[in-house]
Amino acid sequence: MAFQLTVNGRSSTVDVPADMPLLWVIRDVLKLKGTKYGCGIGQCGACTVHLNGKAVRSCQTPVSAAAQAPITTLEGLSADGTHPVQVAWLEIDVPQCGYCQAGQMMSAAALLAKTPKPTDQDINSAMNGNLCRCGTYVRIRQAIHKASEIATTSKLKKPSEVAVGQGVAQE
Repeated sequence: MAFQLTVNGRSSTVDVPADMPLLWVIRDVLKLKGTKYGCGIGQCGACTVHLNGKAVRSCQTPVSAAAQAPITTLEGLSADGTHPVQVAWLEIDVPQCGYCQAGQMMSAAALLAKTPKPTDQDINSAMNGNLCRCGTYVRIRQAIHKASEIATTSKLKKPSEVAVGQGVAQE
């Protein structure tokens, strides 16, 4: 079955089964490798993408549910790494092994787009379900606060102002 998708601002037609998880369409059909497979049951958050601006688990979202809605992957946050979350992640040196970080960053970006100055409780709530085996939760929280600060005090793009699809880097 053919589905029209808009991923990172680029339109694509994919011919896949309606129940194929969006994760596999993104990774295997569209060849965007930033979205990671973690658990396959929506419990770890490694596969988080934005669908209509909301953080969703792509391993549990059928492609049929994503057709005609804007999808943003990690590659789509910015073309040049200037999204406040990306800048803060590097500045705070968040990743240890790094595997979960794409999902962590996507959840953080969705939070900041909705709540520009989140409290620790806002962060805990938004990041609940994004697992990090290395335990970098303290640095993740620090980076989210830093991204909020960057977005509100600098000329970098605010999370809510980032045009989807400005960057579609592929690994």
